[in-house]
Amino acid sequence: MLTERRAFSGYSANDIDKARAFYAETLGLTVTEEMGMLNLDLAGGQRVIIYPKDDHEAATFTVLNFEVPDIDEAVNELATRGVTFERYDGLPQDERGIAREFGPPIAWFKDPAGNILSLIQPE
Repeated sequence: MLTERRAFSGYSANDIDKARAFYAETLGLTVTEEMGMLNLDLAGGQRVIIYPKDDHEAATFTVLNFEVPDIDEAVNELATRGVTFERYDGLPQDERGIAREFGPPIAWFKDPAGNILSLIQPE
C-alpha cells in the first residue's frame, strides 16, 4: 500500500506569500500554489508542501536538505541573493558558516518562517 505512490514531506509557514517569494525568487525553485498551500517541485521528481499556519513555530531541526555539487559555489551564490547562513556555537564552521569536520560539508540557513534548510555536498 505505502509503496505504490510517491511520498512527500511538508512543513508550515506563517506567511505563504513571503515563503513563495523566497523559494521561487531567492532559491530559484519551481513553486506552485494549490488550495492555499505551496508545492515545491524539486529535482528528481520530489515534492514538498508548505502549508499556512497562523500559530506556526519554526522547526528546531533541518526540514529540507539541498544536495549541491560544490558547496562553496552554492553558498556564494545564495549569499549574493541575500541568504544569511547560520552559525552554531561549538560547531566548527568556516567564516561563511560551512561545517566540514564531521561529515559531508554542510551549511544551514532559514526560510522567512524560520524553518532550517541546508546545502550539503555529498562526499
